[in-house]
Amino acid sequence: MTGEPTAEEPAATSSTAGEGPSAPASRLPDAQLRRVVVVLCITEITSWGVLFYAFPVLVSSISEVQGWSLTTLVAAFSAGQVVAAVAGVWVGHRIDVQGPRAVMTSGSVLGVIAAASMGLSPTLGAFFAAWLLAGFAMSATLYAPAFTAVTGWAGTDERARVRALTAVTLVAGFASTAFAPLSAVMLEQLGWRTTYLILAGVLVLTVPVHWLGLAAPWTRLSPHRQATTGRDAQDQPTSVSWRSADFVLVTAAFALAGFTVFASIVNLVPLLVQQGMSTTQAAFALGIGGAGQVAGRLVYAPLVAPLSLRTRTLVTMGGVAATTAALAMVHTPLAAVCALSFVAGSARGIFTLIQATGVADRWGLVGLGVRNAIVSGAIMAATAIAPWGGAAIAAATNSYATAFLLLASFTVLGTGLVALADTRRGGRPTALGPGP
Repeated sequence: MTGEPTAEEPAATSSTAGEGPSAPASRLPDAQLRRVVVVLCITEITSWGVLFYAFPVLVSSISEVQGWSLTTLVAAFSAGQVVAAVAGVWVGHRIDVQGPRAVMTSGSVLGVIAAASMGLSPTLGAFFAAWLLAGFAMSATLYAPAFTAVTGWAGTDERARVRALTAVTLVAGFASTAFAPLSAVMLEQLGWRTTYLILAGVLVLTVPVHWLGLAAPWTRLSPHRQATTGRDAQDQPTSVSWRSADFVLVTAAFALAGFTVFASIVNLVPLLVQQGMSTTQAAFALGIGGAGQVAGRLVYAPLVAPLSLRTRTLVTMGGVAATTAALAMVHTPLAAVCALSFVAGSARGIFTLIQATGVADRWGLVGLGVRNAIVSGAIMAATAIAPWGGAAIAAATNSYATAFLLLASFTVLGTGLVALADTRRGGRPTALGPGP
């Protein structure tokens, strides 16, 4: 791939309102695309680390030191995820129209203000408000805008797109590995307020990195209506396609799978302890699952991506369901549980890339930012309630094993919804080429 435009790959241009539907974004030259990937690797691991993974480490200390309700603190965090899910639709539209540079840079600025405001919050109400602001920041800096940026600039080159998305998610997957222990060390030495202020300072670095590193030309992805007839009208993506039944079904399916993934991660240690393991053994098994996520992302391109869209989606979601159910039933020996946790983590890692590629693969590049934001927002909303939801199911059934079986059934339902959605689509072409 030379990066030069071809007859099938037009040079990047900026369309304006009234010019009709925009052409799919052209492929950036290799050097520029690599630069974008490096930029997003840096900013994603930092943004996830500061705006997401630091909180679970700091929240107990915040509650103890300030005397603030732990439940309310967790609710503030969850409220931020909900704000991110809702605001993401507007963010996605702005990226479709003008590209990710200004949006993601602005999101970084908001993230710095939000993190600093957390450290300076004089009251619980102020801390809660800071998390609402963090929600806007997350909507403009985490996976949804990054996926749209990579996909838009990779254009119709599927191999380049998969490689780029794999790299970004692989590096971002180490955010907890890097920032959880860092936050814990700073908490012990400096206290939670100073920790958040230092983390805000770290996040400042993403502002110039976004602004300088995402300056490549952007082909507008926002759709415009124009009169079309016959086959052209059938195949032309439209601005209302995100309301279609197949899109709603896939979004619901991914949200169900996302709920299962995050609820099972958070509740795995309680499950294994209830089954007779020590907390140390259970934590070790959980860590092995994290390694599995990395492995899953590494094998996606050579083993999973070549499969048809329908096959790779159904197999991956089926794997999430099967491994979640298996964890409910297998509790000895430790080696078997660790092996199963690794396989479960691999399925979860692959699911992240299924989410990253599934929107463009099904519906093309036109309107990608909005559709990506809706799907990611639904998953983020599910993520926000998953820790509480998994624990609530376990409490209601008096069994974490039963809860895991029910979680698996949610993903089985989601797998059925995807199958139904892809059947409804009937393999219609997208802006990226023929359907599965």
